[in-house]
Amino acid sequence: MKYINININNFIATIRINRPEALNAMNKVVVAELKGAIEECVKNEKVGVIVLTGTGEKAFVAGADIKSMQKMSGREALEFSREGQEMTMMIENSPKPVIAAINGFALGGGCEIALACDMRIASENAKFSQPEVALGIIPGWGGTQRLPRLIGKGRAIEMITAGEMIDAKEAYRIGLVNHVVPLSELTEKVNSLAKAIMKNGPAAVGAALKCIHKGFDEPLENGLDIELNAFAELFETDEQREGTTAFVEKRKPNFRS
Repeated sequence: MKYINININNFIATIRINRPEALNAMNKVVVAELKGAIEECVKNEKVGVIVLTGTGEKAFVAGADIKSMQKMSGREALEFSREGQEMTMMIENSPKPVIAAINGFALGGGCEIALACDMRIASENAKFSQPEVALGIIPGWGGTQRLPRLIGKGRAIEMITAGEMIDAKEAYRIGLVNHVVPLSELTEKVNSLAKAIMKNGPAAVGAALKCIHKGFDEPLENGLDIELNAFAELFETDEQREGTTAFVEKRKPNFRS
C-alpha cells in the first residue's frame, strides 16, 4: 500500500494514513487502500482491536482531496461518495472495536471517518469541522447521518450548516470524543483503552458492538430481541465457558492463545 501503514503488536493493529504532505487528505486511492486495510485487519486472527490514526502531529485526516474533487461530474461525485460511504460502513460494521486516535485536524471526510469509529480519543491540538457547505456541497460520507446520532440534531445542524471549526475541548463537551489528552500522551491513552478491551472475550465484544449498532435505530422491543438472541448464542461458545469457569475458579480467563 502506498498511503496506508499497518502495524500489529499484541493483537492491536494500528492503521496509519500516511500522506502527511497533504495532511493525510483522502483521494480515491487512499479510500481504496483504507478499505483494504480494514478488511485485512478484520480477517486477521492476530488482531483484536483496530486503531486508526494519521501520520504526523498536524492532522488525523484533513478531509477529502479538494483538488481531485474540483472538476468531478455528478456521476463521478456519486461514485466517490458511494466509495467513501462503503469505507465508513466497513469501519462501523467491524466486529473488532475501532478506535480513532485523532492527532490533529479531523475535517470533512476526516471527521466522518472518526464518526464511523466506535470510540474517539483526541489530542489537545485536535480540531473538528464539517466545512463542506463553504464549498457548495454537503458531507457525503455519512456526516449528515452519524453526527446527529452522536451529538444530537441541533448541534449537528449547527456544525454542518455553519461549517465552523471546534477544538478538542468543545468536541469533548458535546460528546463528539470520548477523551482529550496531550498529544504526547495520545498513543499511551489509546493503547491503554485497547488493552482493557483485549482482556475481554472477543466474541462477546463483537456481539456487544453488533447489538449496539443494529439496535440503535430500532424500537426498544426490537433492540431487546437482538440482545436476547446474541446473549443466548454466546452460551454455546467455548469463550463463555472459559469466562465463567475462570470467574468461579478465581483466575484470569484465557480468551486468546
